Amino acid sequence: MNFDVELEEFKSKVGVALKTLRQYQVPDHRKAIIQILNSFGPFILIWVLMYQVWDYSKIGVIFLGILNAFFLVRIFIIQHDCGHQTFVKSKKWRNVIGYACSLFSSIPYFYWAKSHHFHHNHNGMLEVRDIGDIDTLTVKEYAALSRSKRFWYRVYRSHFVMFVLGPIYYILIHNRLPMIKLPEFKKEKITVWVSNFVMTAIIVGLCFVLDWKKFLSIHLIILSLFAIIAIWFFYIQHQHEHSYKEWKTKWEFVLAAVKGSSYYKLPSIMNWFTGNIAIHHIHHLNPAIPNYNLKKCVDAIPWFNKYTTEITFWESLKLANNKLWDEAEQRMITLKEFYYKEKNGLIA
Repeated sequence: MNFDVELEEFKSKVGVALKTLRQYQVPDHRKAIIQILNSFGPFILIWVLMYQVWDYSKIGVIFLGILNAFFLVRIFIIQHDCGHQTFVKSKKWRNVIGYACSLFSSIPYFYWAKSHHFHHNHNGMLEVRDIGDIDTLTVKEYAALSRSKRFWYRVYRSHFVMFVLGPIYYILIHNRLPMIKLPEFKKEKITVWVSNFVMTAIIVGLCFVLDWKKFLSIHLIILSLFAIIAIWFFYIQHQHEHSYKEWKTKWEFVLAAVKGSSYYKLPSIMNWFTGNIAIHHIHHLNPAIPNYNLKKCVDAIPWFNKYTTEITFWESLKLANNKLWDEAEQRMITLKEFYYKEKNGLIA
């Protein structure tokens, strides 16, 4: 789809879409309770099963760990919704539920919620790529780098670092440190240290009750796999080829939400495990909609999907090669494409 050609049509319809979506903001406590039960319940049961299986089959533990990582994704989506001030009506209960989820996900609730809110308000804005986003250079920026800096950027954007090492670092180290220096994050920084203390106390307590080597190994397996799944989804949602990235003077929220967020078309079971977060264009347009209502939004405004990028699972695998934002072509490109352009003098 040529988005630029249909831009005016889209802008004339977006008001209708926003009005339609508003009715799905209302939390449904029955659905919320069911989601809590069918997320935490299986997670805890599978965790216990992994502990019992550990002495008999490490391969079995890994397979159970993969399954449990998806249940942890589901728990994290509850935390994510609570951070968006949705999921349930009560602010008090949102914070209680969200904080409880954070003790499982190891992602600090209040600090992460604020940084994620920043991401929603600045998604695709090139001035703030280092907050709540995957650092992405433009073609011109990469072309201006020295050979050594290009090498380190290629390392950072390599498949192993981006989808294995990076996610594990993000969960185990990055989220332990309040590194955002903006003044509006000053109050939330203390919550990171409080979260670290609470999680450390819980972990130490469980290490005394359980076999500490077994406990730590099992939980690290689950957390690592959870991190890999979460970062993969985030990558596909915002690093697709025809995404949206602009400097602040030209940046538009609606375009950043709809064009800058993909619709990852997955089987129903995968949408269930991932809390419908693959319907990311609608989530970004109205983050107040609880995850359990997002599918209804797609059904209510099916025409809306033509204005975003729809990606199947097999198509998404190709997107792992996207490394740079080409401002001239308004799309993500691979390093192979960059070097072809550089060799042929096609970079302005």
